[in-house]
Amino acid sequence: MLLFVDNLINVDFSYLHPERGMLGETWLASTALDGALDAQGMVCDFGDVKKRIRHFLDTSIDHCLLVPALSANLTLIEQGEDIELTWHYSNGRTLRCRSPKQAIILIDTTEITRDSVARWCVDQLKPQFAASIASLTLSFAEESIDGAFYHYSHGLKKHGGNCQRIAHGHRSRIGIWRNGARDHALEQNWANRWQDIYLGSDEDLVAEGELLKFKYRSQQGDFELDMPASQCYMLDTDTTVEWLATHIANTLAHECPGDTIKVQAFEGLHKGAIVESKV
Repeated sequence: MLLFVDNLINVDFSYLHPERGMLGETWLASTALDGALDAQGMVCDFGDVKKRIRHFLDTSIDHCLLVPALSANLTLIEQGEDIELTWHYSNGRTLRCRSPKQAIILIDTTEITRDSVARWCVDQLKPQFAASIASLTLSFAEESIDGAFYHYSHGLKKHGGNCQRIAHGHRSRIGIWRNGARDHALEQNWANRWQDIYLGSDEDLVAEGELLKFKYRSQQGDFELDMPASQCYMLDTDTTVEWLATHIANTLAHECPGDTIKVQAFEGLHKGAIVESKV
């Protein structure tokens, strides 16, 4: 008997890609369990399935940096409760990240993909279920977006939860209206500006050059990140979705004087902020 739960939870995180570097991502998780019926006539209680898997994904994937531990692009040093890694892009660029271990998840694979992460998750989850469960599967899917979107990573040091981690992110669509009419060209233009981007705050920047160096201390510990300058976009505010929507709207309003610009900025799946601006 097969028990399934579709669209169980979505996870927002960043991961390391050999060519593109650090990418913000959002996946939607579904699961299925194959097993015999118990005395209640169930394979497993839906509440238990959802609780266990949601907790695991919340603590092991969501708002983390996923790193392919078997990749030749990786240099890794564990120092006490911290991890310092260097990622060597295929084109010769590098990035460096140092953070508490809980913010970096090492996946036993050479490349981060939906399938490789799903297999790793199943290996961790299977022992948590009864022996009567013959098999457990997990799958990840991307949101179907008919239009412009971008991958962005950031850190929110003032956040009381896991958003404070310096390298987590989202795959986000964007809606832009100019004088009340949807403007797909402006949407795509902005998505191109922020393709595979790291959004940094001026107050976290400690050094500039070919690499921009970010550093801050938050409740979870000390965080450092060195990113290629070509993959960074700086803001003079924090990088909450509210400020991102404001920045996009104000920037486009100045580029289109006299026009009313409305921006719907998403933070991953089904959430975000809407701001209107005119100059």
